[in-house]
This record gives sequence, structure tokens and C-alpha cells, in this order.
Amino acid sequence: MKILHLDTNHSLLINQLTNLGFTNHENYIDSKEVIQKIIHEYDGFIIRSRFSIDKTFIDAAKNLKFIGRVGAGLENIDCDYAEKKGITLIAAPEGNRNAVGEHTLAMLLSLFNKLNKADKEVRDGKWLRENNRGLELDGKTVGLIGYGNMGKAFAKKLRGFDVKVLFYDIKPNIEDKNATQVSLKTLQQEADVLSLHTPENASTIAMVDQSFINSFKKSFWLINTARGKSVVTKDLVSALKNNKILGAGLDVLEYEKSSFENLFNENNMPEPFQYLIQAENVLLSPHVAGWTIESKEKLAQTIVNKIKANFC
Repeated sequence: MKILHLDTNHSLLINQLTNLGFTNHENYIDSKEVIQKIIHEYDGFIIRSRFSIDKTFIDAAKNLKFIGRVGAGLENIDCDYAEKKGITLIAAPEGNRNAVGEHTLAMLLSLFNKLNKADKEVRDGKWLRENNRGLELDGKTVGLIGYGNMGKAFAKKLRGFDVKVLFYDIKPNIEDKNATQVSLKTLQQEADVLSLHTPENASTIAMVDQSFINSFKKSFWLINTARGKSVVTKDLVSALKNNKILGAGLDVLEYEKSSFENLFNENNMPEPFQYLIQAENVLLSPHVAGWTIESKEKLAQTIVNKIKANFC
């Protein structure tokens, strides 16, 4: 079987697939249009997020048996159409779930203890102890939406704290020792912290809007290490301004699929984003929650293991 690699990944991916008898070709430069003209030569390809895989591309891949995505989700692939064509879809959420769990916890603790604000002040020669008095996580109720690989990893990290962990998920009966499954209404009644661990699909895009936010009984903290389009940024900013949301940790942004660097041109920067980058109770990172030295290797190994299980 011939495999085309469309993004660079950990070297073990190609090395181990070669040892298993696969022929591996690499193309990290050519456009989607050029790739589309040669994709019929391959039995499988492996991608991260270089471009979307639509019906036209899938139709051109006449001999395709599998698509491997070195990441947690498959939202850049027309999954329904691929499956109709008998193509096996392989993702690797097991590979970076621990990294996401740790990053989510790090964001929450940093916000509670005002670490980003305090660090900047000390570097600027300010020693403001009372202004940087923090909160303790113990005694709080942490609500998760989505209890797959990422949600479970975060709940596991919370076991060292005296917290109540609740989650809402569309799948029934998936409760475990680390978290209690509840209705969305119950979660909104009880949560002090909301952490998103959902994929990007029609039901989650713009999920966190003004109505959703106002459905929470208490003011709460928001952490999003899932998908940027799940949060309506202008509604988040409104909630930050009126203290309905007490602070936000955002590893993903509604704007990130645009040319992000161009947002910093004065004419391009959306007003809500201008607020976020100035707000002391907002912590931002560039979609790196699952992006660790260890996860790079684990993601690649997960893909190899799944290809081996399905095609060897």
C-alpha cells in the first residue's frame, strides 16, 4: 500500500510504517489542486490541517482506503461522504488528551491566581499583593460540556482537588468515577467553572452565545481548549464586561482560521478581539493545548497503531 504524507509529523510515523511494509511518499509543498491530480495513486494519506478534504478531493482519490489525521478531530474532512465511499477514517484523540487535560488545568489555575497579570506587574516594577489575591479551586463546581477523550482527561486531572465535577454529553450513561453526568440545565444551575471539550459540528458552532451564557445561575469562569467557533466572541466580551463571565482561558479563537497575524492590522482587528487582548482576566494561547513534545510522539504512534490494526 502507498501512503502520501501531506504534513510533517514525528519521524516515527514514516519509519514504523516503512518497517510494516508500506511505501511512504512525502509532499509538504504542492497545492491542494496539484495533490488532487495524483491522489488516485495512493491507498491512504495522512494529514493534520493543511487543507480540507471535500467530496471533489475524495472522488479523485479512487483507490483510497484510509485517511489518517494526526489530531483529535476530523472536522476538516467530509466524513459522511468518505464513509459512503468505504474509506476508513483514523484520528488520534488518545495521543494528545493528556496534554489538553494539563493545559486546561493550567489555564484555570493561572486565571484563579491572576498569574498572567501578576507576572507582568512584577516585570514592570509593581509589587501589588492585595490586588493579586487569588481564588482557590477547592470547593468549586466544575462543569464540562463534552466527555470524550479530552473531557475525561481534564476530569482525571481534577481528582487532586476537592471539587465537584459535573458533565453534560449527548451520549447517555458515560459517567465514571471522575465526574457525574447531569442534564445541561443542572450543569448551568451549579457550575462555577465551564470547560468546553466538544468537537466542531453544526450543534456546537456558536453554542456559547448570549442566551446560553445567561442560562447559568451563577457568574462563572470559561475555559475553551476545544474549538474556537463554539464561542461567540462578542457575546463573551459582553458577559466579561457585566461580570456574568468572571474570566476566560481561550486556547482557541473564533478568528483563528482567518490569517491570524493580519488581525493586528488596525483596520482588520474585530472590536471584541481588541477587548480580549487587553483584558486582565483573559488568558490566551495559540491553539497549543494538545501541542506538547510528548503528544507529538503519541499522536504519531496512535496513527501507526490504528493503521496496523486495520491494514496489516
